Amino acid sequence: MAHAIMGHLRALHSLGPANNDHLSALRVAVSVAVPSLTLLVLGRPELIIYAVFGALTGMYGRTEPHQLRLTHQAQAALVLLSGVGVGVFLSVNHLHSWWLVGVEALLAGVGSVFSDRVHLKPNGPFFGILALGACASVPTTVPWFAALLIAAAAAAFSMVIGFGGWVRGREWQRGAGRASLPLRGPRRHAAMIHAARYVLAVWTAGAIGVLSGSGHPHWAMAAAAVPLAGADLPSSVHRGLHRIMGTFLGLVLVAVVLLPVPWAPLRFFPGAEAAVLALLVVVFQFTSELFMTRHYGLAMVSFTPVILLMTQLAAPADPYVLISERGVETVVGAVIGILVIVLIRRRRRTAG
Repeated sequence: MAHAIMGHLRALHSLGPANNDHLSALRVAVSVAVPSLTLLVLGRPELIIYAVFGALTGMYGRTEPHQLRLTHQAQAALVLLSGVGVGVFLSVNHLHSWWLVGVEALLAGVGSVFSDRVHLKPNGPFFGILALGACASVPTTVPWFAALLIAAAAAAFSMVIGFGGWVRGREWQRGAGRASLPLRGPRRHAAMIHAARYVLAVWTAGAIGVLSGSGHPHWAMAAAAVPLAGADLPSSVHRGLHRIMGTFLGLVLVAVVLLPVPWAPLRFFPGAEAAVLALLVVVFQFTSELFMTRHYGLAMVSFTPVILLMTQLAAPADPYVLISERGVETVVGAVIGILVIVLIRRRRRTAG
């Protein structure tokens, strides 16, 4: 027992093997930087949130050949743009609170089935539901189609960046495709259970957020989805703990940037605060991607500022409230995600 516990503790803190992570991180950083800085130059930094979620398409297919990466990223773009589109729809029509909880839980289930069907890597619908919640939580200052077009253009640009290396070899294997088996028999049953977990965890986390009066229940919903992407119970628990620890360390960085204290870095750039935040989003996205497949917790240290800084650009809020609610909602969501996996598995074993 003690040996097993020590093994889990070592796994919790160990780094996975490196695999040209700097190249993947650079591709994603460029994919985020170009559309984000373009919007900054155009004087519309509040729209960067849509560009970033579209650009996250570049996270997928990082180790695949260019031909398969292109297909993989097109599949991922469908999930991300669906999240942005639905989120913008909710925002434009002022559908918040329970509407957000119900719609995001439904999309989590549908996204789970789609992810299992096409084998998305990173696993699951996490980034799609994160995009939905974030876009629904900020006011839409442009026509809905403009917001969606920004995200789609950023996604297309990231696919161009991901495919750019193909011009060196120019090899195209006719008929080659990503492995994806139809969801039939036991695979269909497993996919439905997996989707049900997502719906239950995301809805429960969101409901608690709404009932508690939180201004950001979508953060709890996103955190609840994180453990569900684990391959087994230990990896699910590890992901949940990584989410909590990484988020809290990331909130320290956010506090350094946003809190109105004498030594705050934004005070040294009067009139250029939006530009500083936009540049920090790009930098933190690069460092996040460096560790995304090696250590989820370390990746969250950087990804947390990405989300909060671009949210601050889209809809400035009291940084004290922003930081505290992010911390609380993350703990609530991650714990619920872990509990849902444990409880559903126990019920299945009992029934058997």
